[in-house]
Amino acid sequence: MINGKTIVLTGASSGIGLEVLKLLVQGADNRILAVSRHAVEKLTNFAPNVTPFDCDVSSPEGIEKLFDKAESMFEKIDIFYANAGFPYYERYDYTDWERVERMFRTNTFAPMYTYSRYLRHLNGRDGHLAITVSAIGQMAMPGYAVYSASKFATQGFQQAVRTEKPDNLKMTCLYPVATDTNFFVVAADGEKFEKPFPVQKPDVVARKMVKGIESGKKYVSPCFLFAVSKVLMGICPPIRTIYWKLEYAKLVRMEKKLAKKEK
Repeated sequence: MINGKTIVLTGASSGIGLEVLKLLVQGADNRILAVSRHAVEKLTNFAPNVTPFDCDVSSPEGIEKLFDKAESMFEKIDIFYANAGFPYYERYDYTDWERVERMFRTNTFAPMYTYSRYLRHLNGRDGHLAITVSAIGQMAMPGYAVYSASKFATQGFQQAVRTEKPDNLKMTCLYPVATDTNFFVVAADGEKFEKPFPVQKPDVVARKMVKGIESGKKYVSPCFLFAVSKVLMGICPPIRTIYWKLEYAKLVRMEKKLAKKEK
């Protein structure tokens, strides 16, 4: 259990973030700044030790606004969990610079900017940065080309900064597989579709992440099956090819479904 910490949590009003928040409020003397675009609406009166704060972290101005708020509440931020992110589920066959950039601003640029801004805030004091990277940042998936790219970039960033970060900063990165949250509602603009295999419950992912932060782990992979599959696919690449074909078939089925609705 994490106790007696000042914590900033982004993406706090839904999905993995909400489940993490439910665990953090149980810690003795934790004080939490719970951040999302609709935090006040969704998290007011959530718990006495939670302050909801509406903020869009997809711009440097938004992140500076967030740090201004956090620094007005806390002398030091003990844990900053950069969890905000969102997906698209679609075939990447379009030319839309803004659509792609929108995702990178939230999924990639935000944790990158937060890293440097958090270091400045700490000014040599001890701190802990957590980031939700995603298993898709280690193996791309059909239907998630832009999302995969944003997470691969985040994976590369965290890998590089670990080689140069100061000793006062700990980092924990989370690599969930598909998680049964409103993630999938957002991904296809509310259209129901077949989720990728395997799927985990968000409370399971959250428990493992909080435990990983508490123990100071560098990496948390909540799904044992994914860890095993990476080894098997490395040994026998055709397994990965078969898996990709099965997941691609799901994308094709969704496209057919949408085409029928449009007629």
